[in-house]
Amino acid sequence: MLVHLDTPYADTTAGDLSFALGLPELPALHVLRLPGLELRLLGASHQVVWTAAGGARCVETVACLPGREPHLPSTLDSAGYRFESTVEEIDAASALWAELAADPQALVGVFPGDPNAVTALRADPQGWRTWHAYPQTGELVTTRTWLGDR
Repeated sequence: MLVHLDTPYADTTAGDLSFALGLPELPALHVLRLPGLELRLLGASHQVVWTAAGGARCVETVACLPGREPHLPSTLDSAGYRFESTVEEIDAASALWAELAADPQALVGVFPGDPNAVTALRADPQGWRTWHAYPQTGELVTTRTWLGDR
């Protein structure tokens, strides 16, 4: 699902991002609700809310978070949860955005000013992936989250 957002993004470089588990749900610009999963676009990046069959919840936030030092771990392993992130140089990503926009399990938010100023999220059977593009700095942040044993 492709969404054109009317608000400027709050994070402007990969170095502004923080990672957090367990925060409350933050105000979202757009939400894609899937069975047991919410993909949430924030003005400051993303939040994913996963609810297990037994009712346990996981809230992952990757965003510019006021009051928190920016820090995005490259890996985090915990019981039943694994997170990885990378920062790389962005290239023309329009083909990726078009592919994701056509996927019913994905949410693509395009911020004003540049067609590559994008935050995208996609659910998959093992968890989810996200992409945060910063064309003004030439950076692409990708994250991958796995739930359960892999």
